[in-house]
Amino acid sequence: MILRKYMSLLGIGSAQINLILQKKMYKLGDSVHGYFSIKGGSIEQQIKRIDCDLVLNDQTVHVEKVIDSTTILTSIRIQPEELYKVPFTFQLPASGPVSTEEVSYHFKTRLTFDKGVGSRNQDIIQIIQ
Repeated sequence: MILRKYMSLLGIGSAQINLILQKKMYKLGDSVHGYFSIKGGSIEQQIKRIDCDLVLNDQTVHVEKVIDSTTILTSIRIQPEELYKVPFTFQLPASGPVSTEEVSYHFKTRLTFDKGVGSRNQDIIQIIQ
């Protein structure tokens, strides 16, 4: 038990997060709906927060920038192997570049615990006209 606790502090066997979206293609100004799926690891863990950034990657000018962010502060205690869902809604900006071969968007999600290494996830979306 102690070994599993120390391994989870290093990120081995800790809870994992995955952003599940209703679809992958959106228009500027759309609302994005889905949920965060959190699966418990090998020990009970205290979740501190969920951060999710909408990131624009523009290869023409070699820029990656955060367009907007959302943070959910929580005190969820997730049990080993437990599956927990947290609703997700995000309003896309009304203006900006659409997705092309050079321009792409993704959500970068981070799960932070009271103790230990957090979990990360990345989900690509496409923005069309």
